[in-house]
Amino acid sequence: MNRDLARLQPYPFEKLAELKAQVTPPAELPHIAFSIGEPKHKSPAFVVQTLTDNLNALSNYPTTKGIPELRKTIADWCTSRFHLTADTLTADQHVLPVNGTREAIFAFTQAAVERKEGALVISPNPFYQIYEGAAYLAGAEPYYLSCLSENGFIPDYDAVPSDVWEHCQILFLCSPSNPTGAVTDFDTLKKLIALADQYHFIIASDECYSEIYLDEASPPVGLLEACARLGRNDFDKCVVMHSLSKRSNLPGLRSGFIAGDAKLMKPFLEYRTYHGCSMPVQHQIASIAAWQDEAHVKENRDQYREKFARVVEILSPVMDVQQPEASFYLWAKTPIADDLFAQQLFAEQNMTVLPGSYLSRDVEGCVPGAGYVRMALVATLEECVEGAQRIRRFVEGLR
Repeated sequence: MNRDLARLQPYPFEKLAELKAQVTPPAELPHIAFSIGEPKHKSPAFVVQTLTDNLNALSNYPTTKGIPELRKTIADWCTSRFHLTADTLTADQHVLPVNGTREAIFAFTQAAVERKEGALVISPNPFYQIYEGAAYLAGAEPYYLSCLSENGFIPDYDAVPSDVWEHCQILFLCSPSNPTGAVTDFDTLKKLIALADQYHFIIASDECYSEIYLDEASPPVGLLEACARLGRNDFDKCVVMHSLSKRSNLPGLRSGFIAGDAKLMKPFLEYRTYHGCSMPVQHQIASIAAWQDEAHVKENRDQYREKFARVVEILSPVMDVQQPEASFYLWAKTPIADDLFAQQLFAEQNMTVLPGSYLSRDVEGCVPGAGYVRMALVATLEECVEGAQRIRRFVEGLR
């Protein structure tokens, strides 16, 4: 077996299950989960119907590249959403459907990393664990950039040594961020694009939360949008990953895309041809319906806005917590150690949150997620309000 498999760390939810197994929650309280980022809003009925209407496609092998209609729909959506110059992001050369962003992140890393001594994949810290695992299994070392409150939970890229940039092969961005909800602004993207030019690395931007934002007038800027503003209409060294899981409440559809630099998409298509993970045709047709509609996405954002407003109102008197710019997570500072907070909250209130330290790695004695918990406001409004009230009662009992 691949010896690098031994370097993979337990997934955060495995550690959380072990933590919870040490205590017994009150049986009279129904469990409320703020831990896993699985959308619970209803999937759009018209997408479900489209999927059902096209089940006859089960008799067809899907192609790796996907059907042209889906790729064109994605290219059109990106061009509109991110204000790209017309016909610069093309369906034929710049877009590939994928089975969710996790699959795209992992597979792209395997295809893109050149196995050589000192190869680095740079990741935010705390982070989505696939960045780390993908780096190890591609033969590279992960290099973690701490996301601290004093820098708005965005890495201090100016502090990265030049020799790190020289060995960097992929820089992963997550904007809006999982777990903090922080958004990387245009000026920072401009700086990173210049660094990619100088040191010849790829920027891979995980943007699967880009359509869940609180200010309807200010959607998060994307990496391809930054390229367009800079006149880089070839999207040189830049790729983005998007998904319908969060945007359209379709996590079970396993549908997303990767788009960007055609020079990267061509060999990645070849890799995926061997990888054998084509999206089923009926899923592709349903995806077209989802990407072509914005009304359900706006309704989705409205639901999250209401939940954020209600939950923050309840928690802010007793916890250091603010509404994020985007995503459906609250990144809340804890009055006691984050793992102890999560365990005692479960034991007393039958509430599950995710310790921030489980999403982080120690960098020179600093674990940037320590002292925080991630709360995913994915449940119903009623459950979110009840959960917030339980957390408040728990915190007040600590005093």
